[in-house]
Amino acid sequence: MDVQARIQEQTQQLTEQWEQDERWAGISRLYGADEVVRLRGSVTPECTLARIGAERLWRLLTQGGYVNALGALTGGQAVQMVKAGLEAIYLSGWQVAADANVAGATYPDQSLYPANSVPQVVRRLNNALMRADQIDWSEGRNGTDWFAPIVADAEAGFGGALNAYELMRAMVEAGAAGVHFEDQLAAEKKCGHLGGKVLVPTAQFIRTLTAARLAADVLNVPTVLVARTDALSATLLTSDVDDVDSPFVTGERTAEGFYRVTDGLDAAIARGLAYAPYADVLWFETSTPDLGEAKEFAQAIHERHPRKLLAYNCSPSFNWKKALSDDEIAGFQQQLGEWGYRFQFITLAGFHALNESMFELALGYRERGMSAYVELQQREFDLEDDGYTATKHQREVGAGYFDRVMQAVAKDSSTLALKGSTEEDQFA
Repeated sequence: MDVQARIQEQTQQLTEQWEQDERWAGISRLYGADEVVRLRGSVTPECTLARIGAERLWRLLTQGGYVNALGALTGGQAVQMVKAGLEAIYLSGWQVAADANVAGATYPDQSLYPANSVPQVVRRLNNALMRADQIDWSEGRNGTDWFAPIVADAEAGFGGALNAYELMRAMVEAGAAGVHFEDQLAAEKKCGHLGGKVLVPTAQFIRTLTAARLAADVLNVPTVLVARTDALSATLLTSDVDDVDSPFVTGERTAEGFYRVTDGLDAAIARGLAYAPYADVLWFETSTPDLGEAKEFAQAIHERHPRKLLAYNCSPSFNWKKALSDDEIAGFQQQLGEWGYRFQFITLAGFHALNESMFELALGYRERGMSAYVELQQREFDLEDDGYTATKHQREVGAGYFDRVMQAVAKDSSTLALKGSTEEDQFA
């Protein structure tokens, strides 16, 4: 079969898939199947982890209750999250900026790190989960699905539509199940809870979403695409060209030439409605844990798009105890779930857990020496009844797994690592 015939055949197959598969109900594309096929090349490499992750994430979001996730900073944290029973993992650009970027620098959340940093951390988390799976499999264990879907932060795309396309490709190739983009100007990107945020026109962000979807389609992976708007608290806009934005433009300009806009829930709803046909999940970044606000946003979206999934950032930037009562905090996620917020996450959980626990240990160690560390170790022993296994740290990272590799190579090896080890003797 010649090239043109193959392209036509694949185009027909992809067109039918988009039309018939319930996964794509309500999703609009601004390009055709033929354009996707022509961009694939003669061979489309299989992105296995991204595919199974995206399919699992979609099932979790659409067939059960809400999914709650924590932001992982390290591979070890991802493993512990799955071991503890969480079904998905969030990967925050804020945490990558702070302590996990390929520049090896400490940055605020302002897109200062290299654009390939988050894909590298996606790969790192998946590698850690893969090792945990290999260890369990080699020991004949079962019951844990280690490959929890990872929802990763693409920030504002680190540039224009082509940058978004390439970043999405890198995310999928690294094994991300879901990816979110936000409608800020990449050159001025800020954390959602910082000031000075600049929005791009609504139509420009739709191009970003389109580029991201195109990249996933080219790689033949049903990546869950999340659209985030910062319009609730952003007061600047690059251009007044878009009709969706015009009701919120004040007419004032800044020294940089940006347009001042009225922020607030109406602006967030307007953008959410505009993004809905091009994204699988909508997220409006909030300033406080306000249930009334969340309900109003959900009702406005579902009035026009009744099946659209929503996401909510249960942010560490909120002072939860100051904003809500203990009972309100306890029922917060359940209430959001009933309104359609199917993916809920604590963005910076890894950063805060890592820093708080190490500070507590260091403080105790300074004051009480080994007693403080032994208390930590005893807490680890106590957690073993709940499934914790990192007490045996050599096994946790694969020493036994690589003993099996050595035994496969040399049956009479005398250099096996775990046999006669401290763990074998003292941690049985």
